[in-house]
Amino acid sequence: MKKVIVTGANGFVGGSVVRELINNGIEVLALDLPGNNLNIPESSLVKFMGVDVFDLAKEVDKIKKDRYDTFYHFAWVGSAGPARVDYDLQMKNARCTVECVKIAKQLGCIRFVCAGSIMEKEVIAALEAQGNKPGIGYVYGMGKLMAHCLSKSVAAAEGIDLIWAIITNAYGEGELSPRFVNTTIRKIISGEPLQFTAATQGYDFVHIEDVARAFRLIGENGKPFCEYVIGSGEAKPLKNFIIELRNALAPEKELIFGDIPFTGIDMSLETFSTKHTEDDCGFKAQISFTEGVRRTMDWLKEQEI
Repeated sequence: MKKVIVTGANGFVGGSVVRELINNGIEVLALDLPGNNLNIPESSLVKFMGVDVFDLAKEVDKIKKDRYDTFYHFAWVGSAGPARVDYDLQMKNARCTVECVKIAKQLGCIRFVCAGSIMEKEVIAALEAQGNKPGIGYVYGMGKLMAHCLSKSVAAAEGIDLIWAIITNAYGEGELSPRFVNTTIRKIISGEPLQFTAATQGYDFVHIEDVARAFRLIGENGKPFCEYVIGSGEAKPLKNFIIELRNALAPEKELIFGDIPFTGIDMSLETFSTKHTEDDCGFKAQISFTEGVRRTMDWLKEQEI
């Protein structure tokens, strides 16, 4: 892997992967919306192209063919906040992913690496459970699952190797979304009560630096048409993570469990296994949850959030 294309290159994950790639001497064509490049590192190895990924097919002639070997796809509108439940938008994201597979083949790439989500596995479990009524919050995961299934068939038909990376729960410096770790840390900073569900469900978190390294290793070593989980390798009940976060950041704070109802599906800890990622790609997470949340809290305080 020497020259790659990265969509969503200005995002939380995309920008971190770009940094990881150039730090390892890999040339990057970074794609994101015009003017949306503040999170893309400046380097002689990076070329930025401003383009709406939904319109990439119209701009593909601006990209030199047979120059790039790998296509990383991170562009996905509505991965956090209210847009997660916009099914029209999530279906549009899935269709865009499939179109990017075809564009990657057209440009001469031999590998297509896409960011999936652990929510895909929860969606499958929710759909298979008799009598279960999946909440609207599953729409995002359904979009990712749709993209996964369609892309796999299209990639096989097009003759390009698809490698699907399942992110458990990425967190860390550089993210401003209202996802779990950020929201909990913000509550600590502002002195709000820390209230949760019983938090007995299986969970995992992985720091963004480990996520970026995993994507590089998956791109380099992943086997065609295989799925790789990116996680800490130490999945456990969510309650354990919450206690560890509290102990690291605010040991004096009281934790209140059970006040908020849990309506999701409890996945087994085996679902979060990173064994294939470790065996095939040589990845193992290096940043502990305690270290990661401390770094994240320091960064959030610097942003005065």
